Amino acid sequence: MTGAIAACAVTAAGLAVITVPVLVGWIAAPHAGLSLLNVLRAVAVLWLAGHHVGFALHGAGRIGMLPLGLAAVPGAMLWRAGRWVVRSGQVRRLRHVGYAALALAVPYAALTGALAVASRSALASASLPQALVCGLLLALVAGGLGAARAIAPWSQLVRLLPERERSLLLGLAGTLATFAAAGALLAGLALAVHLREYAILERSLAPGVVGAALLLLLQVGYLPNAIVWAISFTLGPGFAFGNSTVVAPTGSALSRLPAFPMLAALPPGVHAAMPGWLAPLVLALPYLAGGLGGLLLVRTAPTLTIEAAPLWGLACGAVAGCVLGLLAAFSGGPLGSGRLAAVGPSAWQVTVVAALEVGVATAVSAGIANYLTLRRAAAGSAAEVTARQHRPRRPDEAADAGHVIYLGSRGGESPGNATRRRPQGPSTLP
Repeated sequence: MTGAIAACAVTAAGLAVITVPVLVGWIAAPHAGLSLLNVLRAVAVLWLAGHHVGFALHGAGRIGMLPLGLAAVPGAMLWRAGRWVVRSGQVRRLRHVGYAALALAVPYAALTGALAVASRSALASASLPQALVCGLLLALVAGGLGAARAIAPWSQLVRLLPERERSLLLGLAGTLATFAAAGALLAGLALAVHLREYAILERSLAPGVVGAALLLLLQVGYLPNAIVWAISFTLGPGFAFGNSTVVAPTGSALSRLPAFPMLAALPPGVHAAMPGWLAPLVLALPYLAGGLGGLLLVRTAPTLTIEAAPLWGLACGAVAGCVLGLLAAFSGGPLGSGRLAAVGPSAWQVTVVAALEVGVATAVSAGIANYLTLRRAAAGSAAEVTARQHRPRRPDEAADAGHVIYLGSRGGESPGNATRRRPQGPSTLP
């Protein structure tokens, strides 16, 4: 019951948050022939889009390239709901967190599916299977993390992991954080270089004050997509924006792009993707991320054998490749059934290339770092033994040098003293 109440509260609060900007846009823009019921259905579709649930526009095709930033709204609410379920349900043990997350996720998935059915209209219809699956997964992940955090701080939760798994987790976190920073920097630089084209596109739309605010919110929602695309660009496969198009370090070939200000960073046509001197630096970023992950992997838990560290580095690279491939799959999707049916990076190409590049870099870095760590430890042990052998002896130790003194059972007493101290009795008589 606690999980069901929390799921209803999250759904109602999320719909209320989405309703406000949609109503503002509906009031500010011409809405002839668009009833309030259609606006409420659009609110439900946008809430489902925050869960990465695609929908079909009748006459246009399927819309699957959705802003990843919208997932932060239901994710944050589910995080708080998971903490509330644990505290209200008086959950005390960490092994019961999974039950609390499941109690929240199952009714939440049912509500998400009900919204997918209720939001169907002659204009758009959301996917019911995606609504059920994505609602369940998002609630399990976000609600489960919030529930676990309510039990103990992150530092204690990480220490509960075995040493080797903890090192793998920290190495993976360092690798992904480096990728995220590099992708954000690259996307920001690309947009800054084409800032003039960005301003021209925004003025050509003439959105007005309210429209400009809503357009800005939409672009902020697409920022995570841009970062993932930039990461795919650094890996080499790049990404596409339409059929038979590509944007990669080796060059780009694009057709006409939609009038969306963020796309000013992708000028159409066939041209070089970046200056020649910048290409080696961009292509070296995955190896830098893998090298940092290998260092964190060994620093957390060095291995006693030299050949084990590169194997763990390869495992870290493989997991990082799978995570990046999953992000690439969610960051793209179709924009209708026309020439924009293929938008975004290829998930399998990103997975394979990232696993190879990051895995090799992490393996080499982990192997070198582990070898130096073992060598430093061996040198320290040898220096300690040498220092102990050459330590100057004290005067009492020097007097006994070369002699070993054995004490008898009398503890060093002379026979005479032993005889005098022997207790008198019948056994002492001749």
